[in-house]
Amino acid sequence: MKKKIIIVVIALLAVIVLMVGMYFYGLTSVTKNSEKVTFNIEKGTSTKEVINDLYEAKLIRSKISSLIYVKLHKNILIQAGSYELDRKYSTDELFDVLSKGKVIDDSISITFVEGKRVVDYVKQIATKFNYSEEEILSVFKDQDYLKELINEYSFLDESILNKDLYYSLEGYLFPDTYSFNKEATIKEILAKMLAKTKEVLDNYSTSIKESGFTNHEILTMASIIENETMAKEDRSIVSEVIRKRLNLKMSLGMDVTAYYGARKALSETLTTADLNAVNAYNTRNTNFLGLPVGPICNPSEDSIKAALNPSDDDYVYFYADKNGKLHFAKTNSEFQELIRLYS
Repeated sequence: MKKKIIIVVIALLAVIVLMVGMYFYGLTSVTKNSEKVTFNIEKGTSTKEVINDLYEAKLIRSKISSLIYVKLHKNILIQAGSYELDRKYSTDELFDVLSKGKVIDDSISITFVEGKRVVDYVKQIATKFNYSEEEILSVFKDQDYLKELINEYSFLDESILNKDLYYSLEGYLFPDTYSFNKEATIKEILAKMLAKTKEVLDNYSTSIKESGFTNHEILTMASIIENETMAKEDRSIVSEVIRKRLNLKMSLGMDVTAYYGARKALSETLTTADLNAVNAYNTRNTNFLGLPVGPICNPSEDSIKAALNPSDDDYVYFYADKNGKLHFAKTNSEFQELIRLYS
């Protein structure tokens, strides 16, 4: 009897040793040679499904060993994403990568510079993503989409639906460096930029209310300030000139609005026809009173602050010399002297 018990015990031990050996063997790498594999885990994929996919991809030796391994290691939390794995990884190395979320950085980074226009940003997006410029611009013209944005973002109002606008979200796409998912839709890209704009404008909500101007008007002034100034210290003074001229019922007479109205880059030359053109932007036309219909570029936070904080110098005029430096004047005669000196 004792002999039978000993035989059974030995048999059981042998089975246990065999099973343990099979378990640990199942955790060894599939190959000793490096073979890189891109492996994707979608959100919501179960651990069992991940293990099955790993087996199908020949990244693990045993589904059973891997499943036991994960159950024994409660700290393993498999994260969704795209990974670069190696068939020489042992199971513990492989799950270390998957649980720490060491995904492939397949995001797309774009830096949008302040003072640039929607058309400039669209070109950047089209270059990085598989969208044509026409396809992207069509989103800016989608009235239903724009109405959805108005309902979603408190800083947007009916102003962006004005048919005279060249691009409805001009001025509202905050210039910054963004990281986008490579599969991002056009609307997802715009949503990320608008969220940043909201974050910035929320810091000035009280100042905007106290200014007596709308968000749209402040961004319009900020965009003019952005394009008219090279030196930061001039921004608040140009802001004052804009306020003074609005109060005096004078044409703003800003060259940058004529450029935008003519759809010309600031590096191009304005013609007499451009300066006298009648459109919803050209404040150089002496009959044009008030602000343009909307922003003429996407301004920086410094220009937004300047639009809200004009200086107190009584300047009504300014003139840019050949180097772009601004010179300010309080009277028309002083302004004419600036023209004589710096033309």
